[in-house]
Amino acid sequence: MQIGSHSIVPKVILAPMAGVTDKPFRVLCKRLGAGSCVSEMTTSDPRFWNTSKSRHRMDHDGEPAPISVQIAGTVPAVMAEAARYNVDHGAQLIDINMGCPAKKVCNAWSGSALMRDETLVAQILEAVVNAVDVPVTLKIRTGWAADQRNALTIARIAQDAGVQALAVHGRTRDQQYTGVAEYDTIAAVKAALTIPVIANGDIDSPQKAAFVLHHSGADAVMIGRAAQGRPWIFREIAHYLATGELLPEPSLQEVRDVLLGHLAHLHAFYGEPAGVRIARKHLGWYAKDRPEHSDEQRAAFRALVNRAESAEAQLQLTRDYFDALIAGVAPELPAAA
Repeated sequence: MQIGSHSIVPKVILAPMAGVTDKPFRVLCKRLGAGSCVSEMTTSDPRFWNTSKSRHRMDHDGEPAPISVQIAGTVPAVMAEAARYNVDHGAQLIDINMGCPAKKVCNAWSGSALMRDETLVAQILEAVVNAVDVPVTLKIRTGWAADQRNALTIARIAQDAGVQALAVHGRTRDQQYTGVAEYDTIAAVKAALTIPVIANGDIDSPQKAAFVLHHSGADAVMIGRAAQGRPWIFREIAHYLATGELLPEPSLQEVRDVLLGHLAHLHAFYGEPAGVRIARKHLGWYAKDRPEHSDEQRAAFRALVNRAESAEAQLQLTRDYFDALIAGVAPELPAAA
């Protein structure tokens, strides 16, 4: 799949997720096979660009290309300035958020709430496309509600405005992440457009990725929640799409090494104690559903690492836990850390 001068290979993309797709996670997912990774949503409001959170979100030093940055907002001129600012700070693709269903985002008429105002959508897209000389992409949902599915109209507006790729999540805003994603709307959008279309929603396995690509005709798939604690899903999907064969699950040794490397990058990127705190949710995701763990072990492990206050303790506890599983013995889970 081609977006401007950027070849997206393989055609498996990490979805933008607030509080998840930070630089350490994007770098890891690219290393494990993602063709592209979209940053977590950044604000278009310049008053917040110098906060610690925004500085971390706009840090792309050493990040593999293509660097895709998602921006959110409601004012065309402000969005255009935000696009220019992020390009000046390393963005090679600008993605516009019109898909986030979060209440605090939609209450400000941002994210998927914008789909209710097609005139404003056109104004924002045209302003951003005209502001930068890098490709602009857009992420949307199928509509605001079941009786307000206007993804096809928004898609045509986007293509006419010069947007160079469109990602569609197969749910309406009011569904949030409940129910089941549908792909017929994505198929209709793909059939109507000439720009690349990316299918998103409930794609959690290589087989599901192949099904969605076949059913929708989309040019690529976008993976969100299924990558949490399972970043190797990108290589699994890429391999299956290329060969029709399933890769074996990663060994416990590889899971341990990937996790320890991820933790170390989080600690270095955010420092202490922020890196330790942010790492806790990732630790829970990595431990979730591991066949080597009993429910009691998973719960005890999460409780233990959540009490670790230093990077050193968090790394050591994690290493010891996985080393015990690798050795086939019950992990020692002390009462306190």
